[in-house]
Amino acid sequence: MVGKDNLKTEDLNLFFENLMMVAGGEKGGNMKVGVITEWKDIPVELLMQILSLVDDQTVIRVSGVCRGWRDSIYFGLARLSLSWCNKNMNNLVLSLVPKFAKLQTLILRQDKPQLDDNVVGTIANFCHDLQILDLSKSFKLTDRSLYAIAHGCRDLTKLNISGCSAFSDNALAYLAGFCRKLKVLNLCGCVRAASDTALQAIGHYCNQLQSLNLGWCDKVGDVGVMSLAYGCPDLRTVDLCGCVYITDDSVIALANGCPHLRSLGLYFCKNITDNAMYSLAQSKVKNRMWGSVKGGNDEDGLRTLNISQCTSLTPSAVQAVCDSSPALHTCSGRHSLIMSGCLNLTEVHCACAGHAHRAMNAFPHPAH
Repeated sequence: MVGKDNLKTEDLNLFFENLMMVAGGEKGGNMKVGVITEWKDIPVELLMQILSLVDDQTVIRVSGVCRGWRDSIYFGLARLSLSWCNKNMNNLVLSLVPKFAKLQTLILRQDKPQLDDNVVGTIANFCHDLQILDLSKSFKLTDRSLYAIAHGCRDLTKLNISGCSAFSDNALAYLAGFCRKLKVLNLCGCVRAASDTALQAIGHYCNQLQSLNLGWCDKVGDVGVMSLAYGCPDLRTVDLCGCVYITDDSVIALANGCPHLRSLGLYFCKNITDNAMYSLAQSKVKNRMWGSVKGGNDEDGLRTLNISQCTSLTPSAVQAVCDSSPALHTCSGRHSLIMSGCLNLTEVHCACAGHAHRAMNAFPHPAH
């Protein structure tokens, strides 16, 4: 098996034979006789379609078939993932990246940290068209990497540096000032980088941001989240799980400042109270009323809410949120309102769960 769609070597050979038959048989058509006689004669567009069916290891291997293929791949490939490389990723990146001039997506996710700052510097020097970069679990990287990305990859729309615990908040704030097109930013576990100072910079510069993961960033406080809420009004997904210092002020700011908010994670945010829930409910009702005037639909509102271990919340407040967002579900198989560890919230139900409960009660109980 060569690729992810079970493309085998014999399949490619059969495909090539058929291609030659077509080339030789269509004498009266647009295709010239004998144009395709070897693999190297395949048009670049067709080659790229074939390579889209195979995995990244195979792409790298076939780049050595001939110079024509090599050049086509180097100048035509837009996405590359090297996450499969368990050893010598640094050397592999250093040898490949300077050749892939048009890369837009580069995935370097690691199970064991390998990447160093020199490699990221090379990426920044050669891959100026990058839009998506995944460096998650790169524990060895330092601020040098963020400074290099800031200068070399200003068109980034999606950056994943989750688990990169060595980055500082000053370096992250610096990057925000240059990478202003960011729409998705994963900072989960960036315990030094994700501070109120850095979030203020992100809120100021990255106004197109739609998704932000701040999971387990315990330096995050209300000042930072409020800056995000007012500076990034298009935020749709915000994960604050484990941000133990935030209070209702953060949630209220998000409710009022981010009308498109669809997913909110508040797991283990023990300072969150009913005030935050009522603020979410009121903002969603207001947005739905405004949306109905503009032709909105019932799916407006929160679709995912995690309030697990938020033990200060009461059933009435959480029920208000559930009622205001029809896409929130507590029913079996569709749990999008997550309340683990909140034993006092067991009576909170979504609309469809309530309908099912009433339907069961509508049937007469058999006499004992």
